[in-house]
Amino acid sequence: MNRERRKKLQSIADQLGELKESLEELQEEEAENRDNIPENLMNSGLYERADEAVSKMEDAVFYIEDAISNIESAIEG
Repeated sequence: MNRERRKKLQSIADQLGELKESLEELQEEEAENRDNIPENLMNSGLYERADEAVSKMEDAVFYIEDAISNIESAIEG
């Protein structure tokens, strides 16, 4: 791989890192919101939706981290 393509890949990895940080912030906000739902609503649809959103954002963070790792491996390879 030539220098220019490595540079472009690094730029993409950097952008993904920034997006991952933004997503983690939103995930933390949603988790805090979920954790502050009153106890009498713990079995409600509101709680379940918030919990599902947190779970899906955790999955997305994992996949972004995996993508960054793969891009960095391609750069090194």
